[in-house]
Amino acid sequence: MIALSININKIATLRNARGANLPDVCKAAMDIERFGADGITVHPRPDERHIRYADVYALKKCIKGEFNIEGNPQHAAFIKLVLAVQPQQVTLVPDTTDQLTSNQGWNPIAHADFLKSHIAVFKAAGIRTSLFLDPKPEWVVAAAATGTDRIELYTEMYAQQAVKNSRQALQPYIETAQEALRYGLGINAGHDLNLENLPALANHLPGLAEVSIGHAFIADALYFGLQNTLGLYRRALLKN
Repeated sequence: MIALSININKIATLRNARGANLPDVCKAAMDIERFGADGITVHPRPDERHIRYADVYALKKCIKGEFNIEGNPQHAAFIKLVLAVQPQQVTLVPDTTDQLTSNQGWNPIAHADFLKSHIAVFKAAGIRTSLFLDPKPEWVVAAAATGTDRIELYTEMYAQQAVKNSRQALQPYIETAQEALRYGLGINAGHDLNLENLPALANHLPGLAEVSIGHAFIADALYFGLQNTLGLYRRALLKN
């Protein structure tokens, strides 16, 4: 089974719009787990415009499945948060402070020393590491050399092109995944995945261990409800 981790940033965005605690982020996370998610993902940013650092501490206490924290280790506060909370996985993403959403993976050649040093810190604490990476098979060797346990393939390009030809859109991802498997890396995927493009990814991307889905999941839940939407995404991940 491919693990399904739900990013709940958008639930926090809705809560923050009114300044109170509705919807309750912890309750939503527990319900999403109860409805069948394998894990919860959060991506706290320095301005705390959606998930707040306090939410991350609270979520650690209220969820039972895998906890995946995403962020850029260039921020000391992020490193401190991850080490204190001890999630099962930390996903390193090269986003800037004022970035609306993630728009690229790491260049593991240009940032080799930076990534090696920070990944070593998280692994020493017993936290599985995942490196956000563009679908470039030629970068896999450098990614593996950082010491990361997994890569998370940045799937925006796939999502954009899959509307016309999903198999063609998948080709660079398949090549990158095959190379990653040769180097013993686990494979995650995330960004702009939805009910339409997820089945092809699940059926044809070799070694896919986990997907992280947030924006599309919450958008679909507005129409179908959290529980029904979780079931739809579970079915979309089934291999034919």
